[in-house]
Amino acid sequence: MATYNTLDFSYSPSPHVPFRDTEVLARMRDIGPEQFRNHPNPNLNVRVVKEFDVWFTFMMDIYFRIKEASEAGRRIVIILPQPWPLYERVAEMINRSRIDCSRLYTFNMDEYADEQGNIAPESWPWGFTHALKKYFYSKIDPALRPPEGQMVGLTNENLADYGKRITDLGGADIVYMGPGWTGHVAFVEPDAPETPQDLDEFLQMGPRVVTLSPFTLAQNSLHGSFGAAGDLAAVPPRAATIGPAQVLEARRRMGTYSIGVHGTSTSWQKLIARLALFGPVTPRVPDSIIQLKPSDALVAEPIASPITVDWDKGY
Repeated sequence: MATYNTLDFSYSPSPHVPFRDTEVLARMRDIGPEQFRNHPNPNLNVRVVKEFDVWFTFMMDIYFRIKEASEAGRRIVIILPQPWPLYERVAEMINRSRIDCSRLYTFNMDEYADEQGNIAPESWPWGFTHALKKYFYSKIDPALRPPEGQMVGLTNENLADYGKRITDLGGADIVYMGPGWTGHVAFVEPDAPETPQDLDEFLQMGPRVVTLSPFTLAQNSLHGSFGAAGDLAAVPPRAATIGPAQVLEARRRMGTYSIGVHGTSTSWQKLIARLALFGPVTPRVPDSIIQLKPSDALVAEPIASPITVDWDKGY
């Protein structure tokens, strides 16, 4: 793979790019499917699978963890991201299997906030808590649902003790995660003013309101909830988020690396997946903390495929 720097033209990454170590970046661009399949880190169980299988496995993992905990009569605590419609499928399987969810606790990973740090209310249709209640909680048969207070989203009122609430339950059994374009974990951005740059301090960072990167605004402006139209102004400028402390406190992590552009080979996640799974553990790539504790990484085949120059596609 080309390093892009040549004898006749050499340059440094833009200062807007959070991770700018050109030697590391050159190594990351050379990583192919075999390195993913034979990852050297014993903490990481990396699986390269079909794109469909990433989200199928994600959905089934949630379902079976809830089912097994219910059958054992024990509590289960899950930190959830926002693949909204998939939760409806989990709820459908719960209903068909008649699974008692009374000991299920879920905590949302993050939620949007305005420029002053006010967190979006549950009533806001584009928010994550609204989606959790719409696609998951409300779809579970009322006879099987947990008390509504056990399916928790970030609010202005609970932000200060959000992390403690998870810890008081013994920490999460599982946290589902996946990097944004910047490598953010949840909405913890690598270069936000609220993100510590000392690694030890970063690893202890808990819930807070953070400033979203312009890259994240661009990424999320392509989401269906914002019209998939590049409407940067539609995406709120800040967000409330859990921190690395809650991710590492969990007994298990599952990272998903599969986001492309409507079934094409184009993906902004190919390079950041390599940095997160193979690069240094650093606040400059927050998702890289997945390397530190026992974790599963589901990598879609297009993400693991070699990064090559496509001269036919060009611009």
